[in-house]
Amino acid sequence: MARIRHYTPHLVLGLGAFVMLLPFYWMVLTSIRSSGEIFNVSLWPIPEQFSARENYARATEQVPMARFMLNGVIVCAGILIVQVITAVPAAYALAKLRFPGRRVLLALVIAALCVPMQALALPLFVGLAKAQLLNSYFAMMAPFFLSVFAIFLFHQAFRSYPDEIIEAARLDGFSEAEICWGLVLRGALPSLAAFAVFSVVAHWNDLYWPMIVVSDTALAPPPLGMLFFSDAETGANYGALMAGATIITAPIVACFLLARRYFIAGITMTGVK
Repeated sequence: MARIRHYTPHLVLGLGAFVMLLPFYWMVLTSIRSSGEIFNVSLWPIPEQFSARENYARATEQVPMARFMLNGVIVCAGILIVQVITAVPAAYALAKLRFPGRRVLLALVIAALCVPMQALALPLFVGLAKAQLLNSYFAMMAPFFLSVFAIFLFHQAFRSYPDEIIEAARLDGFSEAEICWGLVLRGALPSLAAFAVFSVVAHWNDLYWPMIVVSDTALAPPPLGMLFFSDAETGANYGALMAGATIITAPIVACFLLARRYFIAGITMTGVK
């Protein structure tokens, strides 16, 4: 009985991991299969005919895959940098400064977490259209420059920073900006890493907003580029399509694996589940 209780959580976690990883495994397996084996339900990792070279060559040569990846890097990096610049001071003020209306502002931040992006899409699109900013990197990035999730996440992390250290820094002549960026944020680097993972993954995989504001293939981020690729190039060539999907998924997986320790520590530190 004790052994069953000991191994049951591991079995449940193993089953959950299998369910989560199966689509990725199937994607990679499909990317190396020939067209005749695409609909083969076997999970055997060695196909009868390897077509990896043909599939990956078509995915990288017939469409500007490198351009799609570069667009994704530019958009994700631009969004993340501005989100951190705007969210960190706001979170610091809500967590460590005392001023009238602080609790109301925090309540508004929490309430804003419930507002989906789709509810704001139409007014944002109209505003960008009137400003003639559609089909630009700015149009893809602007709606996400202010992240209420980042403010909430950093607020939770900053709350645990000792007030005594902040008071001592003030007595030593530190400005509030120096305390915020040089002391408090430095003590919350795991939370910064956790948010960076959240932000990059979310915007690297975002299809909804780029599909609305971008029609130029040269500006397409990876998901939208894959949509163009599927419609215009491959048609029913699922092997090449899955090869392209594997190429754009690999950097995100690598980034998460490199930052997993900080990611887990940041989630634990902020209490966000």
